[in-house]
Amino acid sequence: MPLPRLAVTAGEPAGIGPELLVRLAGTSLPANLVAITDRSLLRRASSRCAVPVTLIDDDGSDITERQPGTLRVRHVPLAVDEAPGRPDPRNARHVLDTLSEAADGCMAGRYAAVVTAPLQKASINDAGIRFSGHTEFFAERAHAEVVMMLASPELRVALATTHLPLAAVPAAITSATLMRTLRIVHAELQTKFGLASPRIAVLGINPHAGEAGHLGHEEIDTLIPVIEALRREGMQLIGPLPADTAFVPAQRKSYDAVLAMYHDQALPVLKSEAFDRTVNLTLGLPFIRTSVDHGTALDLAGTGRGDPSSLIAAAKMAMDLVARGAARSSASPRGEEHAEGPLSPEASA
Repeated sequence: MPLPRLAVTAGEPAGIGPELLVRLAGTSLPANLVAITDRSLLRRASSRCAVPVTLIDDDGSDITERQPGTLRVRHVPLAVDEAPGRPDPRNARHVLDTLSEAADGCMAGRYAAVVTAPLQKASINDAGIRFSGHTEFFAERAHAEVVMMLASPELRVALATTHLPLAAVPAAITSATLMRTLRIVHAELQTKFGLASPRIAVLGINPHAGEAGHLGHEEIDTLIPVIEALRREGMQLIGPLPADTAFVPAQRKSYDAVLAMYHDQALPVLKSEAFDRTVNLTLGLPFIRTSVDHGTALDLAGTGRGDPSSLIAAAKMAMDLVARGAARSSASPRGEEHAEGPLSPEASA
């Protein structure tokens, strides 16, 4: 049986992404790994981290077995050679071209999923290209409404807002946007994770979830009406909950996923518990996209000391989701599906 073709982008050329990709190739992961980047960049990364890799030009063909240390390459040339630790805005277009190839290839059926290494947003913006992140780029490319989710073996957390200043968060969470976000999360927990009736905890925006209006009215004015409306549609929603206790292990056994209202309400918890095992997943796309949950680590670039654990976890999750989708296409009607593995319905959120 052909191995799933996973497109893997190297991210920022001057960061640790290329080295992590080489280390990923050295694993026995049963996938047809296709690196979308400059082949010379990978050769230099291989040399820096002393991990040999055999690069094979990708011709789009399927394989049934991959030898560790082999990597297919869809060549996208750099504008200039990278200097580890020093991003060059001249390579911004290269980075975006790799993302375009990955997204377009997934939508055309050339790849089963895309796994992304970290990139440097500032370098792309310094090139005069407005850019806020992978998630937003793929959403625009696919003309899709998306939600960012971070998943570890113990937690699944989606975000109502992503890369916004904290002061802009309350205005960004409207009844319409919150309802849309919850519907996407609910649907994707069903289709991607096999949860027939997912239980979703919704966090409040304010301390103590607003303390009955004494610490803010967003919960009363926006969150509670949306939660009640969607409950009437049959969704199992819990909250709004105070964020300071929602992640206590005893609490989170009661739900399958959490919807946090803003970036730093959730990510510190995930990263403190499972930094090397957390995967960034984009919900709502017409294809599977997973990513690491860390940055470019410019201080480690070129040293060969980058830890590939998160990239490996992202690739494994992409493979699990591909397999679950393939099984679902020949399985019983939805509602009789069951997720498997560490993110099963039996696991805590």
